Amino acid sequence: MSDNIDFKIRKVIKSLKSSPIRNVANSVIGKKNIIPLYFGETDIATPAFISKAMKTALDDGHTFYSANQGISELVETISKYSSSLHKKKINSSRIMVTSAGMNALMIAAEALVNPKDKIICITPVWPNFMRCIEIMGGNVIEIPLLHSKKENIWKLNLKEIKKYIKDAKAIYINTPNNPTGWVMNSQEQSEILELCRKEKTWIISDEVYERIIYDRKVAPSFLDISKDDDLLIVVNSFSKSWAMTGWRLGWMIVPEGLISIFEKLNEFNVASPSSPAQHAGVVAINEGEKFIEKMIHDLKISRDIALNNLNNFSRVIFPYSQAAFYAYFKIKDISDSEKFCFDTLEKTGVGLAPGTSFGKGGNKWIRICYAKSPDLLNKAFEKLKPMLS
Repeated sequence: MSDNIDFKIRKVIKSLKSSPIRNVANSVIGKKNIIPLYFGETDIATPAFISKAMKTALDDGHTFYSANQGISELVETISKYSSSLHKKKINSSRIMVTSAGMNALMIAAEALVNPKDKIICITPVWPNFMRCIEIMGGNVIEIPLLHSKKENIWKLNLKEIKKYIKDAKAIYINTPNNPTGWVMNSQEQSEILELCRKEKTWIISDEVYERIIYDRKVAPSFLDISKDDDLLIVVNSFSKSWAMTGWRLGWMIVPEGLISIFEKLNEFNVASPSSPAQHAGVVAINEGEKFIEKMIHDLKISRDIALNNLNNFSRVIFPYSQAAFYAYFKIKDISDSEKFCFDTLEKTGVGLAPGTSFGKGGNKWIRICYAKSPDLLNKAFEKLKPMLS
């Protein structure tokens, strides 16, 4: 493509930076013997009972458009599932099925973000929603989690949130968090909710890892404490809990009375998610609890391997990971995490995710996805020893 041709692409789109994670991963496409710890997915194939449900749906002719809200069977199933998890009635009239959690986040941005609106994002965080804000012309206000060196854990910076909340249209919080594994507690959620009610500020709560938690069945949720008409959007996905990353299926829960707004946006984005995938989603929720229990059991083993190895490397500071399936750690004497990841990939064949992917201040930080088999993880850490010791 010639640099001299003006294709009149929007400036904000042209200025979007590519993901540092993708930069690292793309450099080894097609190469063998790479251990990929950069992407946020398990190495578990989608369970056979879910895949079988998809095949059955195809054989039964479920290959046409569905309603913008999603097929009624899945909407009702999500309503019952969410109501049971959060011990309160979550009406089907608040639920819209989406083409993945990412689609839900983009629709939320389209609904809420005007040009120059300020949106608070708690970082470090999966970067895609920050790009949604920029695509819509909004301004991202990053408020980083605090790393308590004494306790070696992550903490919410409520003081900074209170400082900026009056001028913000919304606050975006991902908990359990990618990349840190931090989990927002119920008291913090109550404080944020009351603050946002007072200031009439939206909360966009990305809860796709709510089931990937190791000391209880489900992580604390704003759904536990909110009212039906609070300015709250909760985003969820089939990707993580049911090992369905490639299926692109998710949902969003919106305030009572607003579903028609989001149905219109679904229409103008994708019309409706994949019909056969939605039928498989019904089966995933209804029959998937044993699979989730087994997956969490296996992830605990992998988390222990990551924790034990990282805590033994002299160059590494690793704050405790409460949930999700990531280890986000600091390397004391580096200043360019993306360069470090490229160097590590070349020397060891292990793919890591640069901390710069997740917001400001990530130059010394690295993320790995430990949702891999113990054998593969042990092999990866053996290869990483020269880089981290």
